[in-house]
Amino acid sequence: MNNPNFDLLMWARGPGFDIALIIFVAGVVLRIVEIVILGRKKDLAPAKGSPVGQGIKTIFSRSIPRKGLVQYAPITYIGGYIFHIGFFVAFFFFGAHIVFLDELLSFSQWWPDAISFQWPAFGRVIIESAVALSVLAMIALMYTRLSDPVRKALSTFDDYLVWVLSILPMVTGYIAVNKLFGDPVFMMALHILSVELLMIAFPFTKLMHAFTFVMARYYNGSIQGRKGAES
Repeated sequence: MNNPNFDLLMWARGPGFDIALIIFVAGVVLRIVEIVILGRKKDLAPAKGSPVGQGIKTIFSRSIPRKGLVQYAPITYIGGYIFHIGFFVAFFFFGAHIVFLDELLSFSQWWPDAISFQWPAFGRVIIESAVALSVLAMIALMYTRLSDPVRKALSTFDDYLVWVLSILPMVTGYIAVNKLFGDPVFMMALHILSVELLMIAFPFTKLMHAFTFVMARYYNGSIQGRKGAES
């Protein structure tokens, strides 16, 4: 008996992904070009420090929280690190994802002799632990957002949308791989579709910081460096 969800899975893996990829790439390029074109006015004042050196330093120094901030908001900082690291591990070191990225980056579907981009995969226990910790971290971060009156007041629709789009691929992927409930074919299709929604929204939401954080940190650091100040 044919599974009616198989057609949905094939569409998600084929045309659906192609559409999402085009929007993702075009959107990211457009946003970056917009930022570069905006530029900034030339600073005519003599430099009191090294803008380049301070800019590069800031790219890395901003990855470490300032002294005392972790104690002030432990869930925000620790949860943020756990989510980002867990998402990175699950996306880049799950075996099926590595094969997918290899096919995407090496163009092997059109060029059989293309260079392989595969790398060693992590064990299932590590991947599933990373996903579980990331999901728990996301739930904790949402709790702090809703329970803190100031953060809740500052939150916008974009913040909640990004939260949903970020957690869905991990939850659906975990369910699909472990076949916890529902039709496995449908759950896999749902997982791929959730990733495609993330890709489509990526350039137009705060998710874009994954590409622009380096530019933003360098920009801020270089400004302070030119003034002879630390960033």
